[in-house]
Amino acid sequence: MNREKRVFINMGTISGFLMLLCKVGLLVLVLAEASSATLSPTGVNYEVEALVAIKSDLIDPHNVLENWDSNSVDPCSWRMVTCTPDGYVSALGLPSQSLSGILSPAIGNLSNLQSVLLQNNAISGPIPASIGNLEKLQTLDLSNNIFIGGIPDSLGNLKNLNYLRLNNNSLTGSCPETLSSVEGLTLVDLSFNNLSGSLPKVSARTFKIVGNPLICGLKAANNCSAVLPEPLSFPPDALNDSGTQRHHLTVVFAASFGAAFAVIIIIGLLVWLRYRHNQQIFFDVNDQYDPEVCLGHLKRYTFKELRTATDHFNSKNILGRGGFGIVFKGCLNDGTLVAVKRLKDYNTAGGEIQFQTEVEMISLAVHRNLLRLCGFCSTENERLLVYPYMPNGSVASRLRDHIHGRPAIDWARRKRIALGTARGLVYLHEQCDPKIIHRDVKAANILLDEDFEAVVGDFGLAKLLDHRESHVTTAVRGTVGHIAPEYLSTGQSSEKTDVFGFGILLLELITGQKALDFGRVANQKGVMLDWVKKLHQEGKLNLMVDKDLKGNFDRIELEEMVQVALLCTQFNPLHRPKMSEVLKMLEGDGLAEKWEASQRVETPRFRSCEHPHQRYSDFIDESSLVVEAMELSGPR
Repeated sequence: MNREKRVFINMGTISGFLMLLCKVGLLVLVLAEASSATLSPTGVNYEVEALVAIKSDLIDPHNVLENWDSNSVDPCSWRMVTCTPDGYVSALGLPSQSLSGILSPAIGNLSNLQSVLLQNNAISGPIPASIGNLEKLQTLDLSNNIFIGGIPDSLGNLKNLNYLRLNNNSLTGSCPETLSSVEGLTLVDLSFNNLSGSLPKVSARTFKIVGNPLICGLKAANNCSAVLPEPLSFPPDALNDSGTQRHHLTVVFAASFGAAFAVIIIIGLLVWLRYRHNQQIFFDVNDQYDPEVCLGHLKRYTFKELRTATDHFNSKNILGRGGFGIVFKGCLNDGTLVAVKRLKDYNTAGGEIQFQTEVEMISLAVHRNLLRLCGFCSTENERLLVYPYMPNGSVASRLRDHIHGRPAIDWARRKRIALGTARGLVYLHEQCDPKIIHRDVKAANILLDEDFEAVVGDFGLAKLLDHRESHVTTAVRGTVGHIAPEYLSTGQSSEKTDVFGFGILLLELITGQKALDFGRVANQKGVMLDWVKKLHQEGKLNLMVDKDLKGNFDRIELEEMVQVALLCTQFNPLHRPKMSEVLKMLEGDGLAEKWEASQRVETPRFRSCEHPHQRYSDFIDESSLVVEAMELSGPR
């Protein structure tokens, strides 16, 4: 009996061991298949081959594709390339990189691409028909280039396409009829080309065709005005908010069901709501949303998902606090690190649809020097935004840091941060549609990626929270020491308001100090701008440079950066340069002429009591201002 039992146990053990071996073998096969899934017959990663082919056909004056190495086996670490968790290339983002040349047909081999952003370059030649092979593509933006030829019929194969922007090119021919079969389109912009012929019935909420003379002649101009977008909303099967529930219940109760059954439903619903209220402080009406539902290329997260990611918004995970809310470090289920901004002052008057519209507009601003919005969460009580985590924090937080006894941000990095920030602001002001005014440009809102590249954060949030205004005139938002005089006086902001803030940012990079803390740290009276002006007039520039640099800076670049900062911070906004002009001056083009011209202009007078030596500190009356400091100085 015991022997039989032993044999049974041993046979069971052997059987289990064999099953385990089978599973391990199967796992090895799966892993082997996955690891070779992107290999071409020659043993080379076919996505690497495709990206290298794209690089070879482009002219890259700034070497932004420098680390696209044909000998690499993993393109996921390359700049401007985003991959899925399982290692496939999912996004190609190269907007505003001064690229020219042509777009290689090899792009059609990146079969997992979901987003292609090549806008604001000088790429020419035809649009490759092979783009129609990208079945997963959701966003295609080739706007503001020099593409010629027709729009490929193959774009009709992109059944998941949501955004199509081909505007401001030199495309000819007719709009392909095949686009009418793409049902999920939200935006199609074909404006300002040379298209002709009839237009298909495109299902997009917004269809722009203005600026095509052969379609929109002078007599027919009124018929070619841009179609205004409908309010963005989720499809009925995805949208299941409490209002919809009440409507459905009303229909059910009004039907032929008996009164007793209706009472049971009501009681059950009340009990369930009470239970839910006891289970969580915030009733998340969006817990029933499919977490994979996206708004454009934005992911919609549930409140529960973000609460779990931040360990119930644990104070230990706080990265920063500011006027817009608190930022928490979070870790999603797939291990991705994110920064979750929990808005504290969202405008409830606009409602859910308005909030979705605003966050979608923010998400469309894509540039290597702008913080990308990944997703959002919107419930009855909460508004949250989800961004990538920035491992090197903000410029403000790293200016005082040291690595192996040396400043974490040396002079070369400070110059590069200035250039990167300028490029991001140029995009917001002059290349983004519609343009975005930041309203709080400062070192604490300039973040640093793993390579210490500048990433402008918090753009678009002022508009998001103040969307009831028809123009940009609201209660003052910003930080003392950074706010332009006209904004303090009138509450009206413009691109020139951001230019002023950028000038103060340059002074922060030069001095290593926060403008807000300048008086206390440097034991000086007044504010940083007045102090810098005085030292500049006295020819004592060396005294303003961050002592942590220990003299390791370029004297000529210092003089140039101070001049640019002073041009940006002129009291009269009309005298300040545009950000595109600021960028050119930082790159060494036109500064001498601008500076000489500024010295011939008498200091402007905003008020009758102002004199030629008006100080910035005279504009600041802290007791009469309600200023929201937006300190987001931790890693983001």
